[in-house]
Amino acid sequence: MEATPTAITTVSFFRYRGWADRWWGFKQMGLAGKGLEQVEGLRFAKMLGSGGGNGFSIWPNLGTYGLLGVWESEAAAEQFFQQHPLYQSFRERCTSWWNLYMHAAKAHGEWEGEQPFPISAPYDPQRLVGVLTRATIYTKHLWRFWRFVPPVSRSIEDKPGLLFSVGIGELPLIQQATFSLWENSEKMMDYAYRSRYHKEVVRRTRELGWYEEELFARFHPYRSEGDWENGQTPIDHVALKPTANR
Repeated sequence: MEATPTAITTVSFFRYRGWADRWWGFKQMGLAGKGLEQVEGLRFAKMLGSGGGNGFSIWPNLGTYGLLGVWESEAAAEQFFQQHPLYQSFRERCTSWWNLYMHAAKAHGEWEGEQPFPISAPYDPQRLVGVLTRATIYTKHLWRFWRFVPPVSRSIEDKPGLLFSVGIGELPLIQQATFSLWENSEKMMDYAYRSRYHKEVVRRTRELGWYEEELFARFHPYRSEGDWENGQTPIDHVALKPTANR
């Protein structure tokens, strides 16, 4: 019997240099959506900008952008990465790129009224874990939210077990997300619930209701490809394991 394709999630990052290519990358935040809607096998897609500094600044990083995709199968994602003109234009313009393939293992909340990540793998606390948080911030709470961002962003630097982290978003200031990769869930949870600054943000979020909409998801990466830094990706030193599908 032929195996049933399993839905996967990918996140891609592109780094641009030079004003012409940076401007081109910036414009794709508004222009690429129509093209992505026509991609076969792509269930959900978002172009994402990034923050300056260590990635969590209120100021944008005009040189780094992301693409998040939820696919009907790995084959559909591969076809897009290998053959689609839109993706090829990203590769031709950028100086660094990285594709990360993942299975969603946990998710709750909504992104524009839907939960876009079909759970396709059992959650394993011992495995490499990718964490995506995303929220739409109430306008009346913007200043309260952003005054806590600098200490929280500093607190994540050099944390044990952290392999990669970046602040990303669709709309500056209002629709914000973070993506991070950790060696395992214990080290991720140690930061999330024992870091003084992060704990304070969680507490105030619950008390004050900063978010109009929020979503949290955890993924198990199983494949990484690209040339992000000196011909490597941020997790090339990690032994990735195939995920046992649900």
